[in-house]
Amino acid sequence: MTGHMSGSMANFNTYTRYGENIISSKAYERKDAKTVSQIAQRASFKLIVNAYKSFGGIPMLSFKDRQVNQTIFNAFVAANLPEAINKTRAVPVIDYSKLLVSKGTLLPVAAPSAEVSASGITLTYKTDALTPGVSTKDEVVALAKTKAGELIVARQVRGSEKTATILIPYPGIAANQVECCYLFVLNEDGSNASDSTYVVVV
Repeated sequence: MTGHMSGSMANFNTYTRYGENIISSKAYERKDAKTVSQIAQRASFKLIVNAYKSFGGIPMLSFKDRQVNQTIFNAFVAANLPEAINKTRAVPVIDYSKLLVSKGTLLPVAAPSAEVSASGITLTYKTDALTPGVSTKDEVVALAKTKAGELIVARQVRGSEKTATILIPYPGIAANQVECCYLFVLNEDGSNASDSTYVVVV
């Protein structure tokens, strides 16, 4: 192979530089690795991000148990990915029964139940007011998210009775319109919270 070279052949390029013939190989096509597991991971992360956004300012109140310099968003993601993702279907979905909308060290309310009524969603729970370390001045926060994306919140003090009820106001709501429902506790000054408790609405 002599003389001036110029052009390409197969996966080689040829050209002349400073009187010398140069042969170089063509760059291989770059491919974006998109394995099944990577696609599922990206979809799962997007689901958690959207869930975080859908709860509005609730995480600002409720994610007290997080590392120094860890943002509330990062704490929410760390608490819920991958635990709150159901990957048994063809497409990953949120498992609301495992999602945490609150995280902290306070004792959560016990054995909550919820049912719809003409006024909204009525939740009943044990206050555990006689348990050491539990304050009757703690604030109970109840929230429900509808399948249409509405977020409804109610708040009241824990109280000293053995059981208590709290109403999430939404006249005319049906159980099949509720995407998820939770209870969690804040202490009096809002500096600590409990883990959230998922409540089935009937």
